[in-house]
Amino acid sequence: MDKSDSAYKTIGEVARILNLKSNDKGALPTHVIRFWETQFKQIKPKILNSNRRYYDEKTINLLKKVKFLLKDQGMTIKGVKKILNNEVSLKLDEIADKSIKAENLKNKLLNISNKLKELKNGKKNTR
Repeated sequence: MDKSDSAYKTIGEVARILNLKSNDKGALPTHVIRFWETQFKQIKPKILNSNRRYYDEKTINLLKKVKFLLKDQGMTIKGVKKILNNEVSLKLDEIADKSIKAENLKNKLLNISNKLKELKNGKKNTR
């Protein structure tokens, strides 16, 4: 049974949502999320039942932005802190969306280029 989007998620579920890379043993890297909690004061999970962390949708979206800026954009922790602390609306979701669209376009162009090369090579071989 799947949880609704508005339900609180455990740290393991959040690691899966963020698509953090598993280690060699297949364990989810929940330590990354715990580290980000120490670095970014805006990340505040609910801590219940014997120190278990639970994340709401707002916190998960914040973690997605942090991951995007750190991992996809290559920013430093200090740089991400400046963005989050300034409370400047940089429309990070829009930036991420444009980045994804650009990557999709790049992949489509590569596929077209490869198809053209295949067709060109096929015509050379039939001559």
